[in-house]
Amino acid sequence: MTSPQQLDLSADLPELLSALIDIASESKTELVIADAVETALRSVAHLEVIRDGHTIVARTNLGRSHRVVIGGHLDTVPENQNMPSRRVDVDGEDRIYGLGACDMKGGVAVALHLSALISNPVRDITWVFYECEEIDSEFNGLRRLADERPELIAGDFAVLMEPSNAVVEAGCQGTMRVDVSTQGVRAHSARAWMGQNAIHKADEILRRLSAYEPRTVEIDGLTYREGLNAVGIRGGVASNVIPDECVVSVNYRFAPNRSSAEGAAHLREIFAGFDVSVVDAVDGALPGLSHPAAAAFVAAVGGEPSPKFGWTDVARFTSLGVPAVNFGPGNPSLAHHRDEFTPVTDLFTVRDALHRWLTTD
Repeated sequence: MTSPQQLDLSADLPELLSALIDIASESKTELVIADAVETALRSVAHLEVIRDGHTIVARTNLGRSHRVVIGGHLDTVPENQNMPSRRVDVDGEDRIYGLGACDMKGGVAVALHLSALISNPVRDITWVFYECEEIDSEFNGLRRLADERPELIAGDFAVLMEPSNAVVEAGCQGTMRVDVSTQGVRAHSARAWMGQNAIHKADEILRRLSAYEPRTVEIDGLTYREGLNAVGIRGGVASNVIPDECVVSVNYRFAPNRSSAEGAAHLREIFAGFDVSVVDAVDGALPGLSHPAAAAFVAAVGGEPSPKFGWTDVARFTSLGVPAVNFGPGNPSLAHHRDEFTPVTDLFTVRDALHRWLTTD
């Protein structure tokens, strides 16, 4: 049995982030990083640590009148020649590059650092480091806790440390994937007139996608932009066979004032005449900045809130009745890019803001 990799939670933040990046943790392969996080947290005397699969919960139990939940996912998208980490100065900006640097090991580094540093917060804190956020929601570690052990993530307010340019990003978009299918008739390709080519029929699906004009929706002064895009296509039997099926995989990102059921109905209208099957769907979350806890957090950390483009587990907390926001280091537009990075200044900006909020009445 190999020893778990070591994480020094007292290390300089850029060093801790680099160490996290250098532990490969593509979705469903979080064993090593979860072991490292659990081992590091169990050495912190003021924390109770609980493990569920490859999801780690660490919490203070000081009897405070309020409890906040601060979370981040441990997994990344697949590697794209962006390992190991590297620290680079670009035009005077100190950056940490590497897989997950932005999405979202920068936020995890800040949370881990603070979890060890803050032993006497004014609010009890539950820290959650969870698995499988980047793939279908059925595998999401936070979803599993919400369904099976909700008491572990109960709180009065939650902060998801997703990249947000070190300012609050409110709410999040809903997202769904649908398969839009065409049917044909198989035949020998030398006698194509005896069949019907399902792949050729997909041109109408692609035409509708190209012509689609997504909504721009303003909610509570924040503007959410929707999107509808083909993200995959499959079909074909053999090089000498006319295919009898073609499936276009479509991703729909929708404003949080539309439910996933309404989104599915909308897509069936867009692709009328084709078979439409919903593969995965989760609702978004409204901004909720008028909630007293959210308003107080925004006032404490400063900056001008912006909308969150993309889905985050803010929606999961919202569904549990817990107000939540996104607040973390890094530019979210760099998420999943080969050259994703987090500015070192963002790490310290977020750390200092959270430290003030967690230690000041």
